[in-house]
Amino acid sequence: MAILNNKSVVVDAILTTAGRAKLAMNDGSFKITQFALSDDEIDYTLYNPNHPSGSAFFGEAIEKTPLMEGLPDGNQMMKYKLVTLPRGTSKLPVISLGYSTINIKQGASITVSPQTLNYLGNTSTFEANGYILTVGDSRLLSSFNSNGTSKALDVNSVSVSTGTKLTKTINGTSFTLQATTLNTLFNESSNTLSTTITAIGKDSGARITIPLIITKNT
Repeated sequence: MAILNNKSVVVDAILTTAGRAKLAMNDGSFKITQFALSDDEIDYTLYNPNHPSGSAFFGEAIEKTPLMEGLPDGNQMMKYKLVTLPRGTSKLPVISLGYSTINIKQGASITVSPQTLNYLGNTSTFEANGYILTVGDSRLLSSFNSNGTSKALDVNSVSVSTGTKLTKTINGTSFTLQATTLNTLFNESSNTLSTTITAIGKDSGARITIPLIITKNT
């Protein structure tokens, strides 16, 4: 969703990839029950309390920031969702994966269990509705599965022109990643493959992105 004209508040709303998939089923399952807001475009460091023209102009640069056009991929478009937190919250919730970088050997597997820090008065907690995990290049994994109460969905995958899916997104409370066993993905000059893992809390909206590095067996 994007506001095209902030003077008359004209809003252009488009369906996400998940919404388009539901609509295409044409079985009555497509129902809009929720929506989210984000401020991806805004750079709050542009707020200038020392503006020479006075307080009415403190946020002038922010108010004149061009807004992005709505995109169907919610993972790319709405990285910084606006959330409502309990009154008195002094720290924004953040996601912890237990790793700053995930390093695994070719063919090896690892299970990741995200936790949310500083959420609902808890130092750390697991979110009731689980997490969304996205791997930037799923070709680097021989399997990518979720565990827990949340149903796994693969509705936000991005394909290249040949039809090969690159990104893969699933929901869950914990996730198991197994590195590829294929040698053909490695080039002659490097024994490592790299991509990213992004985790988003479905309740808090907090997110984190860390590197995923796979080392070739030699």
